[in-house]
Formats: sequence, C-alpha cells, structure tokens
Amino acid sequence: MTPSFIEARKIWWRIGLLSFGGPAGQIALIHREVVEQRQWIEEREFLHALNFCMLLPGPEAMQLATYIGWRLHGLRGGLVAGLLFVLPGAALMLVLSALYSLYGKIPFVENLFWGIKAAVLVIVLQALLRISKKALRTRIDWIIASLAFVALFFFAVPFPLVVLVAGLVGFFMHQEKAGEVVDLPLPPTFMQSAKTIFIWLVVWMLPLFLIYESFGSAHVLTGLSIFFSQLSVVTFGGAYAVLSYMGQDVVEMHHWLTTPEMMDGLGLAETTPGPLILVGQFVGFTAATKAQGSLWAGVVGSLIFLWMTFVPCFLWIFAGAPYVRHLQNMPRISSALAAITAAVVGVILNLSLWFGFHVFFGEVNRAQGIVPVWWPKVETFDFASFVLSIIAGVALLHFKLGIPKTLALAAALGVISKLLAPLI
Repeated sequence: MTPSFIEARKIWWRIGLLSFGGPAGQIALIHREVVEQRQWIEEREFLHALNFCMLLPGPEAMQLATYIGWRLHGLRGGLVAGLLFVLPGAALMLVLSALYSLYGKIPFVENLFWGIKAAVLVIVLQALLRISKKALRTRIDWIIASLAFVALFFFAVPFPLVVLVAGLVGFFMHQEKAGEVVDLPLPPTFMQSAKTIFIWLVVWMLPLFLIYESFGSAHVLTGLSIFFSQLSVVTFGGAYAVLSYMGQDVVEMHHWLTTPEMMDGLGLAETTPGPLILVGQFVGFTAATKAQGSLWAGVVGSLIFLWMTFVPCFLWIFAGAPYVRHLQNMPRISSALAAITAAVVGVILNLSLWFGFHVFFGEVNRAQGIVPVWWPKVETFDFASFVLSIIAGVALLHFKLGIPKTLALAAALGVISKLLAPLI
C-alpha cells in the first residue's frame, strides 16, 4: 500500500524524533513503522534494501530510510525521508554542543536519555526476533547468521569481509531451477546514472572548494571539510566501525579535541535520536568554537559536518537504488542477497549485544588477544537500568503503550531514578 506524500512525511518526522538506540534501534523502528504496521513495502524488499545499505559507506539506517522514501515517492520522497531522519537529532545535537561549550557536562540531559536507552533495548530485541523469523528460513541461513555473529563479535572481522563472504556463498550455492524465468525491470541507462552521480558530486564537493578558496588550507573549517569528506567514504559498517578511527584522528592527529571531550561527545551521540555518526557534529562544533573563540564558528563547523557526511549518502542511494529491485530479481544475485540477509541478522545481533552491554554496564571493553570479544566489567552492572528495561518491556509489549509513550515513561523514570539515587 503506497501512502500519500503527506502521510509518509508525518511518519518520517515520527521516525526521526524517535530514532534512538544507534543503528540497531533505528532499523528496528523503521521496520516496525513501514513494514509491520503500515505494509508500505514488503518484508523481502525491506531486507534487500537493508543489505544494499549495509554495503554502502555511511549510516545505514539513514540510507535505508532514504531508499524507502525514494521507493515510495521518488526523488522528493528520498530527500524528505533522509532529511527528516537526520534533522531532529542534528538540531538537538547542535543545542547540546553549544550548551557543552558554555557549561560543560549536562547531568539532566544525561539522566533523561539514560532512561530512554533502557526502553530502546526492548524495541531492538523485539525487532531482532521478528526480522530473524522472516530472514532465517533454512538451516543454511541459520549457519550463515551464526558465523557472521561469531566473526564480528568474537574475532572483530571487518564488516565488509563478512558481507562479501556471505554474498559469495549465496551466489555459488544457488541452483538454477528448470524453466526459471524472471521478468526484470529496466535499469536506468548509463547516461541517467552518470547524470545523477555528476549532479550529486557537484552538490557535495562545491562547498569544500569554496571553503578552501575562502579560508586557505590551514584554517580549521577547511581541515574539518576535508576530514569529514574523507570520512564519509570510509565509514563501512556504520558508525561503530568508524568511531575509534575518528576519535584517534581528532584527538591525536589534529588535536581538535581532548580525549575526555571526545568521550563526552560520544556519550551525547549515543543518547540522542539520529545516527551515531552525529558525534562528528559535536566534533565540528567544538573544534571550530575552540579555534575561533565563537559559537557562530561552531555552528558553521557543525553544518560542515552535516553537509560533508550526509550529502554523499544521497549520492549512493539515488545512484544505486534503481538497481536494487533489478538485482533482486536476478536468481543468482537474489541468492547472494538472501545469504547477505542472513549475515545481516548476525550483524544486528552483534549491534544489539553491544548496545545492551552499554545499557546495563558502566564499562565495556574489547578484550586483547586472539579472541578480541567485547565484554562488560561485571562490577559496573547497573541494576536500575535493568529494572527500567523490564518496566519498558511490560509497558510496550503487555500494555501496548506505544513507542512514544514508552520512551517518555522511561525518560521520566530515568530522571527520577537518578535524583533519588543519592537518597537511597
């Protein structure tokens, strides 16, 4: 069922405002809103689109929303879906970055979103179970998903390699059926694709050229523009895969932020709606503010991050999206995508476990050695977060309170819990 453009726009606003929990929570929310509740696209196409976005650099959930928006309403649908997915979180991050520059840490905000994270975990786990039931249909699917999870969680195998191997397994295991005939949609012509790529390359890179010409190579805004434009093409596997790289370069190479500032920025990004990569907005704002001594410079630094990071996402989607359904209907390619779908279940399980550790434990580290598994420090277990998650689960699953009310309840309980903690 294809919704009206106005109806879709309302839902993209809703998703943008409620997109807590990093990629796992955001994928879960999109699946719930557009597949389960409204049937705007079929489960099979959702999973294939998710596969496609997982293969791209940049925040996969934002690109998934952009693809679905494009699929429903063309170019304007993709733009609205992608922008509304990012803008609420970006606006909040801009405000929080300014407050941080003026006053340092903001305990009330930390307490508010601490409660929300506990509720988001329930949404993530519910979506994981539902996607697993649809994606894992055969024994081979279960094996691929399990191996993908083991490779990522226990051995820190690079994400693109896991997806590549899964795709190759599916491709070569496909068995052609006698008389198998597939009606393929016409893909775009070479000139149409080239035109799309050229337009979005110009849109993406023109501000970089203007900033360089206006301020010179040594200016902080030029440095931020180059850094974020480079980062946007290497962020395979989403924000989790690039946070350590970003943190190291920002602190040790460019000296824009200190390590505590970088950790504070990551904490804000983990607890606000929108892609986790929005930590880069905090970096842009703080770096420019410190270098120029002006909050307005920080605003410009923040906008530079947003432009250099998310414009290429539209480039990847609008150039590649027309081919997704075409490839989906090619039997051998479809088999490869089905194997990648199974691997992606392992990916989401890995992200869910990582997120769960960070909700329930105050300290989580990756072990050193042959098996570099993520593991929490047991003595930092947060019993209050555990109780909050149970309450959120009962509210959402038993009483059917709905996501907005459940998140609001968890946020309020989070603030109350932190205020009462010193008295207990």
